[in-house]
Amino acid sequence: MKTKSIKYILAACLVCCGLITLTSCNDVLDEQPRSQFDPTFFNTKAGIEGGLTSLYAHLRYFYGNGYYLNSVETGTDEYTWAQSADGNFKDADLSGVGQMTPTNSIAGSIWGTLFPNINTASGIIENGAEAGIDASLLAEAYFFRGFDYFLLVQTYGGVPLDLGAGELKFNTSTVRTSVRNTVPEVYAAIFKDLEKAVSDLPENPRLTGTVTKNVARLYLSKAYLTYAWWLENPNNIPTYPECSRESGQANSYFQKAYDTAMQAINNPGPYALQPTFYDVNVATNDRNSEVMLYADHDEDEKYGNGGAGYGWGNGGSPENFAYWMETWNYTEMTAKAASGATINPIQREAVQALGRPWTRMAPIADNFIEGGVWEDAVKAIDSRYDATFTLRYHTNWQKAGSTEPYVFGANGMQVGPNEIYFSWVPESEDSKINYTGADGKLGFGEMEGRPDFVVAVNHISRKKYPINWKIGIYRTDNAGGLGSKVNGGSPRPWNVAKFSEFYLVAAEAAVKLGKNSEAKDLVNVLRARAGKQTYSQNDDVAVSVDNTEAMLAATPDVITIDYILDERSREFWGEGYRWYDLVRTQKWAERAGTYRIAGSGYTDKDLETFKRDIPAGYYIRPIPQGQLDGMKMSDEEKVAYQNPAYR
Repeated sequence: MKTKSIKYILAACLVCCGLITLTSCNDVLDEQPRSQFDPTFFNTKAGIEGGLTSLYAHLRYFYGNGYYLNSVETGTDEYTWAQSADGNFKDADLSGVGQMTPTNSIAGSIWGTLFPNINTASGIIENGAEAGIDASLLAEAYFFRGFDYFLLVQTYGGVPLDLGAGELKFNTSTVRTSVRNTVPEVYAAIFKDLEKAVSDLPENPRLTGTVTKNVARLYLSKAYLTYAWWLENPNNIPTYPECSRESGQANSYFQKAYDTAMQAINNPGPYALQPTFYDVNVATNDRNSEVMLYADHDEDEKYGNGGAGYGWGNGGSPENFAYWMETWNYTEMTAKAASGATINPIQREAVQALGRPWTRMAPIADNFIEGGVWEDAVKAIDSRYDATFTLRYHTNWQKAGSTEPYVFGANGMQVGPNEIYFSWVPESEDSKINYTGADGKLGFGEMEGRPDFVVAVNHISRKKYPINWKIGIYRTDNAGGLGSKVNGGSPRPWNVAKFSEFYLVAAEAAVKLGKNSEAKDLVNVLRARAGKQTYSQNDDVAVSVDNTEAMLAATPDVITIDYILDERSREFWGEGYRWYDLVRTQKWAERAGTYRIAGSGYTDKDLETFKRDIPAGYYIRPIPQGQLDGMKMSDEEKVAYQNPAYR
């Protein structure tokens, strides 16, 4: 079948949804814009097809949004707030500098985006057959309705299935009351929708990037897994609305998660693991066979970013601007050039390793030192470290038009164009570094014989830290320069679902089922891949490395949930998985309750310990205050609607 990329030419919702604080729109953007669509539009084939397109478009309203990424990364064991963070990031950290409330961005990160899309999906499902739409196309609507409800139930607990016209019915009028269903009721709806999607979706995508049986299997297996944990409730985490949990049923859902994931692994269809971890994430290989679903973008100014353009980004959806948040201000480095002038040796550039710095989210230092997921023993053999972080910073002043032949780096040595000016080095190298007199402004150090300034990773601070290379910007229209649109949103797709996750879902379920041998085998598939490296992105050079044997030897004999969480961090670092992983396994407070990082000044290098207050009630987020304010209910009913920890 000939494939082509799906174009996102519609707005994120087509109709008004019954919950009044949710985004509604009457205008639909396509190549010939129309306005004033009414619900009867869903009675036509064109309307249904337009609605299907909007289901994909809605992904861009949270995936790639920096504030959504903040809501699921800051406050975990991966990220904390950085030097330039505002209240959005400090609130999420729960470390005493902010507070989680129903009015902040954490509460509303997805609420207002997902319900209109759910209603659109319901409209397609109800009207599609009569409009002559094939069951395989309707299955895409079933998938997205289940997908969205799965995100909602993980985030808020029980949520309404009735948007005003009845449970899972298409609603066409504003309703100012709402009743929340229980978690089991919501999961029952999710399972039904995703099982229907698995049944009716094709093995191969109808267009590049559209959903298939295995995309539905991934989310069905994750939903089974998450519900199994919820039933088991090992740490007695409360739920809301209150309801009983049948803990004895947990194993049956762990088994379903395992079986569903294994079915996909054994029947991959068009999907496959990439040869190396670098290949999964390098921008020149976007939309590869391992990435099963993405929130798409391209360099087309009119359609590629929802019409927002890619110049000076506005920091809002549907732009892909999340990479800004995890990027420190490397442009404040200065150097003495050959002519005696002071220049910026590393300037903003629209390349994956750099991009626009905002310094809002900093990786927690504990991860990079002894006992952390990126400790030195891991760095030495695991290629995922090199293919996750920008660790070495190459000069680029020549791309700005400067003819300076070199600048002076560490130890008074010369550093030429595209050579390394600054590096993060392992903790074990710290004793070899002289931090005095090297660069007082930035707190850099020097190592004997090296022209690049260095800092050991045990001195990661809120001001300077490794950049998340995986999600960085990439453009093809730089013409050898820095890129005129380096400050805008990224035209890259945001990877939403990867085939590799099947192995970790199945492994996690296997651990819970007492299948240690199976869990180890599954984990080792990804670890063996991580031992192979054909390109070092930090050195920008082809390599031939095979640490497979060492990686497999380092896998523990007994696989635990904590080890699965370590592997999930190494595989999906900084991509928006972490809060869901910690909440699902009820490990959030245990693994993220304390952390270490240096201060907010460039010369701050000593790690400080911070404590987070993560009460059990915070394992679900607050219902947004705007939702409560807009409902015609008594004050007592509104209080009862809110999750208890936030009243």
